[in-house]
This record gives sequence, C-alpha cells and structure tokens, in this order.
Amino acid sequence: MEILLQQIINGLVLGSMYALVALGYTMVYGIINLINFAHGEVLMVGALTSWALLVTMQEAMPGLPGWLLLIAATLAACIVAAALNFTIEKVAYRPLRNSPKLAPLITAIGVSILLQTLAMIIFKPNYKPYPTLLAAEPVEIGGAVITATQIMALGVTAVSLAVLMYMVNYTRLGRAMRATAENPRVAALMGVKPDLVISATFIIGAVLAAIAGVLYASNYGTVQHTMGFLPGLKAFTAAVFGGIGNLAGAVVGGILLGLIEAIGAGYIGQLTGGVLGSHYSDIFAFIVLIVVLTLRPSGLLGERVADRA
Repeated sequence: MEILLQQIINGLVLGSMYALVALGYTMVYGIINLINFAHGEVLMVGALTSWALLVTMQEAMPGLPGWLLLIAATLAACIVAAALNFTIEKVAYRPLRNSPKLAPLITAIGVSILLQTLAMIIFKPNYKPYPTLLAAEPVEIGGAVITATQIMALGVTAVSLAVLMYMVNYTRLGRAMRATAENPRVAALMGVKPDLVISATFIIGAVLAAIAGVLYASNYGTVQHTMGFLPGLKAFTAAVFGGIGNLAGAVVGGILLGLIEAIGAGYIGQLTGGVLGSHYSDIFAFIVLIVVLTLRPSGLLGERVADRA
C-alpha cells in the first residue's frame, strides 16, 4: 500500500506538469486548429533560462534565500518563453494560417528541431545540475514521502489552472478567445482582433510551459537541450486523452496520464519483479494514447472545437 500511495503522489506531481503543458496545446488547437509541436521546446527554453539566471544570481548574491531566487528565475523564464512563443507565432505560423494543414505542422516540427539545436549551441549539450533551492528533507504521509519541491509543484499548478479557468470563462480576453475560436471573421466584425487574441493565446501557453519547465527541472534536478521533447509529446498525449481543445480535458488527461505512468513504472514494476519498471515507463503513456484513439477518438471529455461558418 505504501508503494501505491507513493506512486500516486509521484503521479499527481508528474501529471500536474503534463497538465500545464497540455493546456498550451489545447488552447492553441481550440482557436486555430494547430498542433504546436514546438511547445515542448518552450518548456526547455524556460527551464534553461531559469537555470542560467539561478547560477548567475547564486554567484553574484550568494546570501539570497532559495524561494526568492526561484521566484525571480520563474519570472525570467516566463518572460523569455512568452517572447519566444510570440515570435514563433508571428514569424512561423501566422503566414501559414490559411495554408493546407500539413504546412504549419511541418513548420512546427522544424521550429522544434531549430530550438533544440540553438539551445545545444548556446547552453552546450551536457546535462547541467539544477540547484536545490527548497528544503530537501521529505515529509512523510502514510508511509509515503513528498518533498517541498513536489508540494510547490502541486500548489503552483493548482493556482495556475484556477487563474487560467477564471480568465477564459470570466474575463474580456477569455470571451474574445472563445469568440475567435467560434468564428474569427464574425469576431472581427464584433470588434475582436483575432491576431491579437491568437498571440495572447500563444503567450499564455508559453507562460504555463515555462512554469512547468521550472517545476520539472526542480523536481528532477537536471536540465538539458532535449529535456522538453518527451514531456511535450506526453503533454500532447494528455491533451488528446482528455479531449483536444477542451481545457478541463487537458487537466484531466494530464493528471490521469501522470498517475498511469507513475503506477505503471513503480507499482506494476514491483509486482512483476522489475520486468516493467521505470525503464519502460514511457510505454504506458503511448499505450493509453492508442487505446483512447481506438475506443474514443474524441477523448475522455470530448473534443471541443467550434464549427466555423
């Protein structure tokens, strides 16, 4: 039972990070029907930016408390990631908005490879240790343990999701986003600026990805130029799992995917004597994707994409 409880905690932490990234996928797809496969690399850029700032600040001001360093690094990561995603949308995706669907998809893959290569050149390809800024001693809960970093990940994710849901459902920008998703031409006649709304969507998704990148690096203690590829792919799986274009579906899909992966890697690994252990944890995510696409192609909560006139 302790093993199961521990894996549930691990799965919730991992799933919360998947949910943050999946929201970026599902928001963009819900508005312009584009799968931004460079989104995982935005996570990577956010994590590497925070690492670079943390290392610089620790050398320049060694007396600063860890929580203050982490807040400053997260803010810097969000700003850089937002500027990057804004530029990607304006330069790479906007000129192809009326092109066949295959063109922006190939462009997204190309942007992903480009960002990985640039990060490798700038930050070097080696793995870099991410500083431990919060208390390292774990808290015991019913035989399982949870660290301060994991508690922070759960708390920050919950707050981020609550703020996003409020913004989408109760603010002027949220109404503009829903109107643009419904019909951008009619929304423009009503005074909405679709280009501005789409750019804002990319910026919000980038901020969530940057937060996820900092949490991911803090939890696993390392950063590298390819670190965003697999989490980005799994977050896309989570978005499809919950229902692409559905914000609640992205959250549910991310949490469930994290739980499935953690339990599959840990609890099932114990039952099978290590035959299905952590080295095979990635297969569970994609087995789930295959099953969901086979039995329910629209996802658990259903695809939510407006029909355009």
